[in-house]
Amino acid sequence: MPVPSYVPYHLRTLSREAAVIACAAVGGTFFTLLGVPAAWLSGSMLVVSILGITRPLPDLRRPWFDSTMVMSGALIGSAATPEALAATARYPGSLLVLVVGLLAIMLATGAYLRFVARWSWIDSLLAAAPGALSAVISVAPDKGAKKGRIAAIQLFRILVLVAVLPSIMKLSSGGAPVALPPPVAIASVGDMVLLLGSGLVTGLVFERIGVTAPFILGATLASAVLHGTGLVHGTMPPEIAIAVMIMLGAAMGGRVSNLKRGEVAALFPLAIGGFVVSMAVAFAFAWPAAWLAGVPYASAMAAFAPGGLEAMALLAFAMGLDPLYVGAHHLVRFMLLGLLMPVLVGWVKPEKRVGEG
Repeated sequence: MPVPSYVPYHLRTLSREAAVIACAAVGGTFFTLLGVPAAWLSGSMLVVSILGITRPLPDLRRPWFDSTMVMSGALIGSAATPEALAATARYPGSLLVLVVGLLAIMLATGAYLRFVARWSWIDSLLAAAPGALSAVISVAPDKGAKKGRIAAIQLFRILVLVAVLPSIMKLSSGGAPVALPPPVAIASVGDMVLLLGSGLVTGLVFERIGVTAPFILGATLASAVLHGTGLVHGTMPPEIAIAVMIMLGAAMGGRVSNLKRGEVAALFPLAIGGFVVSMAVAFAFAWPAAWLAGVPYASAMAAFAPGGLEAMALLAFAMGLDPLYVGAHHLVRFMLLGLLMPVLVGWVKPEKRVGEG
């Protein structure tokens, strides 16, 4: 039901945002009742995405989104206990596999879009770049790339990953729980204030110096330092973690509303094919990475899955996996793609477009 026009603008906007968040909470609750893994994140994102396809939804304003990123970073960084940091010595081999896998995913998925969909190479490679939507969209116009269809492929991959990856990981473990979250102490009120305050300040500094995704990276770094040095013990209460997942689901699911409905429908079969190619390559590289790092294959699946940094790291946290391992891999990939995108755009020569549909 539309909000009456006599209601002040800021209240109308707030009420529409609250409605989106409420729908996300309903989706998370429904998935929880069904027993779906990582239900609060996957259910909220899927329900809001479906709504976004059927009708326009408001983007959550920056205070909502930035606060969600700060709290997400605080949660992810809470895994950086001294014991967990000592285990990162096993990561270099796995990270090297990640770099090779990144190139393989882009080439394989890019070739699929180029030769099956008959897209230009620049559109194909930008759409194939795993988990770097913001970097891709920022450089796409420089060579006249078709930003709409690139965003559609990227968003579809992230949404399907969050919706189905937890169930895939559960099936890969023979139906048993992927992992049981270790008992974690709840941080005191003073520690939580320190965590969130430090994360916000670091995020603001990162934003000032031009770091991409400043608030989640800044909060993750601040939380990791505080936990790793033993200054802070424990993490935020589960109720706050659930609220963060609902907010992230609402924010990311709402991005679908910005796409043209006809474009989404036309690209749906193509997006499925690109998703299958990306996942097949990613999971193939996850096997040796899991062996080199000495982690469960489920953790490597989450680390190599071609999704976004925020969603994948928080998904690992929700499923009781190692968010430090998963987050480190997505962070490295995020940084590599941020550096590679301008180079890629400059390297690929313009070409005559075929198959513009």
